[in-house]
Amino acid sequence: MDRTKDPMGSAIRDYMVQKGRSADRLRVFSPMFDEDEIPVDTLFRGYDEMPRIEQRALDMARGRILDVGAGAGCHALVLQQRRLDVTAIDISPLAVETMNCRGIMKAYEQDFFRLGSQHDGARGLQYDTILMLMNGIGMVGTLQRLPAFFLLLDNILAPDGQLLCDSSDISYVFEDENGNIDYPDTGLYYGELSYRMQYKDTIGEPFDWLYIDADTLREKAAENGYDVEVVAEGEHYDYLACLTRQKF
Repeated sequence: MDRTKDPMGSAIRDYMVQKGRSADRLRVFSPMFDEDEIPVDTLFRGYDEMPRIEQRALDMARGRILDVGAGAGCHALVLQQRRLDVTAIDISPLAVETMNCRGIMKAYEQDFFRLGSQHDGARGLQYDTILMLMNGIGMVGTLQRLPAFFLLLDNILAPDGQLLCDSSDISYVFEDENGNIDYPDTGLYYGELSYRMQYKDTIGEPFDWLYIDADTLREKAAENGYDVEVVAEGEHYDYLACLTRQKF
């Protein structure tokens, strides 16, 4: 990723350098919603400050662990402090530098979808646990991209491994006062969104993001040889799913 187009990484770096006194907003824009904001301090929270579904995922993590889209490394840091074998990856060079400064021993700049083709630290490995938290499976972007995602899992997930990911069913966003749901007439699945981020004068490239409901995730996973178990539910239509290979 180009450092000049890395708003989240810039916000993460500033927050660390300023010891939590970041004065600027990490702004999020989408054609479908009003401008939003990501509180940067949530990317640095400790275990006790995390929502229950993230805590559950960390408690379930085992073996060789891959933390995908690790950001400032809050999840990887908890696991490392528990003396677990965790590798953290992110496409943001500034986020990875921050993780290194925070003492995370194995943190690499790496595009998940190119895993194994770039950095020696991640090449050719299989993982017992893959974490994609804070709506992390959203990075798949669209339902159409899910088969490629599962094909990658076939290569990097150990035979008895688990993918722990969280997402949200955002159908409630389209519900009117009478309880009727009116999805936008875009021809897309209602959880397929596009975003852009800005921090100070740093504006990132547009990117696709997927919010997938649990039933659709089960359906798509089954088509690609995986089972889905919802192991925890949050307070805001969010849930934690555990994906494992189907046993025949």
